[in-house]
Amino acid sequence: MHIKDLRNMPSEALDTKLHEVKFDLGVEKRKIASTGVSSKKVKIRELRKTIAKILTILKERGAKK
Repeated sequence: MHIKDLRNMPSEALDTKLHEVKFDLGVEKRKIASTGVSSKKVKIRELRKTIAKILTILKERGAKK
């Protein structure tokens, strides 16, 4: 996701998005752990960057996370 789109979202929507992205990251990590092979390293990297972006925006807004 682009940072512009995230900044336009309300804090409650960002919290929901954060939980969704963390869940997706967990699913991808479990796939790697079970199969031992990662074919989606780029997706994992993007999910981690999205989590960082959301947390940064929430911290700037003063939300406790």
